Amino acid sequence: MSSTPIVCVNGTVGPADELAISPLDHGLLVGDGVFETLRVYRGVPFAWRRHLERLERSAAGLGLSVPTIADLRDQADAVLVANQLIDARLRITITGGPAPLGSERAAVPPTVVVAASALTPWPPTADVVTVPWPRNERGATAGLKTISYAENVRALAHAHEHGAGEAIFANTRGELCEATGSNVFLVRAGELLTPPGDSGCLLGVTRALVLELAAAAGMSCREVALPVGALAEADEAFLSSTTREVQAIAHVDGHPLPVAPGPVTAALAAEFDALIARDLDP
Repeated sequence: MSSTPIVCVNGTVGPADELAISPLDHGLLVGDGVFETLRVYRGVPFAWRRHLERLERSAAGLGLSVPTIADLRDQADAVLVANQLIDARLRITITGGPAPLGSERAAVPPTVVVAASALTPWPPTADVVTVPWPRNERGATAGLKTISYAENVRALAHAHEHGAGEAIFANTRGELCEATGSNVFLVRAGELLTPPGDSGCLLGVTRALVLELAAAAGMSCREVALPVGALAEADEAFLSSTTREVQAIAHVDGHPLPVAPGPVTAALAAEFDALIARDLDP
């Protein structure tokens, strides 16, 4: 990969330090935008169809238009080739474009940025802490993957300040919701449990694949509302995300879980690895 990343901005591919977006872009000024992060294996964006379907749903939720899937794939492939990336993180960002200073949008095309970078491997386990700020499960952007990540930035900093690698949110009802960039699973009495969509969590692509793999393997699994404290009382637990894949949780608020990874976590991690090996667009 070159020292200066090659990116694509509004259809133009070039060095990141030579391309620009407007300082009046609505994404920069008010966080008006959506995005998707995809894991790239063997030079191919994994679960492309599912990620692009979610991008379209998120964009529709904000009233943003999206380029054609074919155009986005061409841009993604061009960026990966230009950066000589085979195993990578790919991000597609779409914003409201240049706009007046305020919340109102202008009648302009969206800004579209496609970028990629090498990955830093995650450790085999993660420690998590519960943060004091709840997710609003009734908010206008609940369940959408928007670029308004200030809450996540603050929560992750809080986790790092407390010696953890990820932060856990409850929702306004005190139920387990999600982490800053991950979904949360726990195992109790042999049953796999994860918060449902109405908890306010973002329904992750990896989360959906894990649930499908668990069902195919004959595991008992449910989407169910849980008190946030249930995570610390689990027999085992893990995070799921595009870049983490399936990552065991070792400590919750300083409390060690009985085993990390546990047998269910290890089995699902192996099933996920096998899925990647056989099908890059499941």
